[in-house]
Amino acid sequence: MSGVRQMQVGRDEAELRLDRWFRRHFPEFGHGRLQRLLRTGQIRLDGRRVEAGARLVPGQTIRIPPLPAAEETRPASTAAAPARPGDAEALRRMILHEDDALLVLDKPPGLAVQGGTRTSRHVDGMLAAWMSNEWAAGGERPRLVHRLDRDTSGLLVVAKTAKAAAELTRAFRRHEVDKLYWALVAGRPPRRGVIDEPLAKQPGARGERMAADQTGQAARTAYQVVARAGKVACWLALKPLTGRTHQLRAHCALIGAPIIGDSKYGDAAARLPGAPAGLMLHAREIRLPHPDGGILQLTAPPPPRFQAGLAWLGFEADRSLPGASLAGFERP
Repeated sequence: MSGVRQMQVGRDEAELRLDRWFRRHFPEFGHGRLQRLLRTGQIRLDGRRVEAGARLVPGQTIRIPPLPAAEETRPASTAAAPARPGDAEALRRMILHEDDALLVLDKPPGLAVQGGTRTSRHVDGMLAAWMSNEWAAGGERPRLVHRLDRDTSGLLVVAKTAKAAAELTRAFRRHEVDKLYWALVAGRPPRRGVIDEPLAKQPGARGERMAADQTGQAARTAYQVVARAGKVACWLALKPLTGRTHQLRAHCALIGAPIIGDSKYGDAAARLPGAPAGLMLHAREIRLPHPDGGILQLTAPPPPRFQAGLAWLGFEADRSLPGASLAGFERP
């Protein structure tokens, strides 16, 4: 790109965040550089300085400054990162539900959703395989509409069109999506409750983490004990009422019930002797308004690691137990 470009926000991009707009149109444009260009005012929205989280309105004009050759890329609608061998088949195996508007994947633990430092394989990158496969040829590049931690397994929603992405993003932001997580935790918390602790990012010895901070973002999680293993551990159902980074992990630790296997938030308390390795957190169930109308509700079976954790504590993955499903969850 040799000069400044002016690009208009499309009708199907209403309420999209500016950083996600850049990720859609310039997938190889790094987030760090985007922040620098925003801070210096080189990227502007209708001539004004703006932050990465600004919501877009159709017809607005985005100023794109000249980009270094190393970061130059075509819009995502015509270019995408090359797919790796096996990505298409790996995605196919993850699909729990597919229709014209969206995919719902059953993400395995250990697979990142997006790229980052020392992360070369992730769901967002694997979606490039979608464009090059005969079973999805000719469509738009799928778009992530929410996130899961690398070590959390379970339900991940992906929009197949820009219109579906905008509507699903709006539904998540308006708290119209119900999610239920299963977690195996150390300790013996009260039978049920709501954890209402604002969270803010803080530096730490093991990297940035979320900590209780009254000046941070509001964060609320409802929980219910599904079963207890004596005084040592519990099976919890967790229903996030907000969507902060690491919210469930940080909140469990704050009530003295860290998730088993959580080295970032649980420290020694989450390393029970003999427990199977890995973070015991699973995105079990989701209920959301479908972009084409109606309600979509799905569950993801616990992966082998989580099943091993249940068996180790003497539990079975029985969704009929009180609190183990959205239908049976009793909000305090």
